[in-house]
Amino acid sequence: MKLCLVEDDLDLGRSLQLALREGGYEVLWVRRASDARYWVEMGGVDALLLDLGLPDANGMDLLRVLRGLKPELPILVITARDAIEDRLSGLDGGADDYLVKPFVPSELMARLRAVLRRSGGLLRSIAPAQWQVREIWLDTQRRRVKRGEEELRLTRTEFDLLLALMQQADRLVSRRELVERALPGTQAQTLDIHISNLRKKLGEGYIHTIRGVGFMMECEAPA
Repeated sequence: MKLCLVEDDLDLGRSLQLALREGGYEVLWVRRASDARYWVEMGGVDALLLDLGLPDANGMDLLRVLRGLKPELPILVITARDAIEDRLSGLDGGADDYLVKPFVPSELMARLRAVLRRSGGLLRSIAPAQWQVREIWLDTQRRRVKRGEEELRLTRTEFDLLLALMQQADRLVSRRELVERALPGTQAQTLDIHISNLRKKLGEGYIHTIRGVGFMMECEAPA
């Protein structure tokens, strides 16, 4: 598996590259936002580790651009910004997980495994391949989602959350189950951010909140 590491600090970049290679990953290390965008557009990487503090671009802006280019690409943000507002902004901007410096290599590897597990491990055992609730259509094999004739661009986490809800349409899906299905290894409070982003893309009337308990995908439009 080929990872793109976007880190401008030479010492940290070298240590991360070494740790990732020892973990069995092929690592493409770049230090500039323009290089990261080039390789993502080329489609030659399977996941992205992105430091938000880059010399040639605003990291949050770059995150949104890369997420727009490749909605399905697993992205793990690594940064020194530890304020809760920064973490929420990173997740809202399209990150699948957020790791604050300083961290030990074992934590990075565990977070990376969790992100990759969410991106591919869940769907291999699911059948049937297609699901539909009202105007929302989801194809697990092609990882495509449509609302009517409009194709929706979802992140991997949003896709996995939607799949979990559609598989149990008109039934309550607990917060705990959704975290285990789509967000293993991350903080549970990030679930609300991903659900909010998903709800905006689907439109009103599809996802019903049972406060403090969970969520439900409604088969009939609310009156």
